[in-house]
Amino acid sequence: MLLGTLLVLLLAGAAPASAHAALRASDPEDGSVVRTAPTHITLTFTESVGLLEDSFRIYGPDNRRVHMEGPEHAAGAADTARAALPRDLDEGTYTVAWRVVSADSHPVSGAFTFSIGKPSPTPPAAPQDHAEHPVTKSLYDTGRYLAYIAAALLIGTAAFAALCRPPDTGPLRAPLLFGWWTLLVTTTALLVLRAPYEKGASPLTALDVSTFPDTLSGRPGMALLARVLLLLTAALLLPVLRHRTLGTRVTAGAAFSVALALTWASAEHASAGIQVPVAMTSSVLHLLAMAAWLGGLTALLLTLHRAKTPPPYDTVARFSRLAFTSVTVLVLTGAYQSWRGLGSWSALTGTAYGRTLAVKLAATVFLLLAAALSRRWTALLARPAVAEERVPALVGASGPPPEPRTTHVTTAPPEAVEPEAVHRRALRRSVLAEVVVAVAVLLVTTVLTGTLPSRAEAEAAKAPAPQVAGLPGAQALTVPYDTGTPGGSGTVQLTMDPGRVGENGLQAVVFGPQGALSSVPEIRVTFTLPSKDVGPIDAGLTDRGGYWATNDLTLPLEGAWTMKLTVRVSDIDQVTVERGVRIGW
Repeated sequence: MLLGTLLVLLLAGAAPASAHAALRASDPEDGSVVRTAPTHITLTFTESVGLLEDSFRIYGPDNRRVHMEGPEHAAGAADTARAALPRDLDEGTYTVAWRVVSADSHPVSGAFTFSIGKPSPTPPAAPQDHAEHPVTKSLYDTGRYLAYIAAALLIGTAAFAALCRPPDTGPLRAPLLFGWWTLLVTTTALLVLRAPYEKGASPLTALDVSTFPDTLSGRPGMALLARVLLLLTAALLLPVLRHRTLGTRVTAGAAFSVALALTWASAEHASAGIQVPVAMTSSVLHLLAMAAWLGGLTALLLTLHRAKTPPPYDTVARFSRLAFTSVTVLVLTGAYQSWRGLGSWSALTGTAYGRTLAVKLAATVFLLLAAALSRRWTALLARPAVAEERVPALVGASGPPPEPRTTHVTTAPPEAVEPEAVHRRALRRSVLAEVVVAVAVLLVTTVLTGTLPSRAEAEAAKAPAPQVAGLPGAQALTVPYDTGTPGGSGTVQLTMDPGRVGENGLQAVVFGPQGALSSVPEIRVTFTLPSKDVGPIDAGLTDRGGYWATNDLTLPLEGAWTMKLTVRVSDIDQVTVERGVRIGW
């Protein structure tokens, strides 16, 4: 099953695509007027997309949502999204809001309009696009970052133990276990959070087990599931491999590492865009080289500090060669990925992707400088130690190992013992500096993988604008409150979309006295239209985990409505604030 899942992920990435989907065309076209009601809405994107249960939301001339069937791909084309429309659509203008998942795992959304017969005097407003839930996004991004660190720690520590052969491997058991458990827990969390992340919903909706089949049918979900299965398989095979030869263990570890790296390459930028097979191969090599270097640095640091027997010169020299090879691979694959993602030199400073890449390159330069310092201390450490000595290569890898040289010192003189201790302490500090900078590089890398590549941004700019132009947006209010008790003050940000007659959505986010997000036991909002003696109409807000919302607020008439906001901060303390809200057609 595991092998089949990985093969599906790898083969699925071989189709041409462009990272982050952009809407290429729609049928009916944006702003068009058709004589008769269409039977389907069909969208065509610049790459293959995954569909959600709520990929289409269509609002009619009366601002009410049109109920329709679930979405599907048109004629098996993976770069399309299609949904059947009801037969009895009225004359007027319709707004189509869409949301899909790109081949590189990122959700994208937009909206457009079309008219049947003739345009409405006042077209329906585009519903507010809940592109992402802030809490869900923060949790998901944190999980991705921890997964990168755990993978580097797991692969790099194992590579250091197998290839550098330190005499005391005791200090390496803790990082191996920590890397395995952290990667398993974070990957499981990402798998659970995948559905709310795609839908822009609260993390509490992750408890809905009915969403798991949809999650596991998409490429990102399959990649996360494959990663979990790989980790469990490795745990089961480890007792068996302990009794095998070193060559067998190294081969098994290499196969596991490549398969693990594929779970990233198959569901991120490498799986979409130009030259997908080359890009995925480059991505796998880049991740493995990063893990061998940065994870190996951590293993070396722990060995220097905690090993009962200090690592001999040969162990440090072997890691120098491993690090040099890793850096060479990182430079070559990084240069290719930068060219593929940027598309032009101007994008390096003119786009978010380019600026983030520039920060990563600068951090990498600092990392290389720290590595050069490590090489200096390693050479000084080895010099007085043996009669037949080899000068080690750069610990952090900035060049190949120098040729062996022979000295005529038979044993280390007494006056060399103290300089050796000084050099060993300096080596520990320089390696620690490398590890700290490496963590920063991993953080920037995580941000980079979630940023739209410059080449894709330029292509998306050529596609039709995904948002409706010229239509009124949602109404937003910031309402202060104060119960008169300590900590009982703050503000509530309310957003109502489309803010017109008919069905509306209402969201409320509470901020405390210091401007930080705040959790309160209850929020109630009611609407009254005094001129027509209508109301109060209770919005029926429910706690969505970090904010309060409803999608079923119906305001039947236009006019100057009075909104009453009640905020309860404890069992006995609450306050009600009134605000006027204008509702139009």
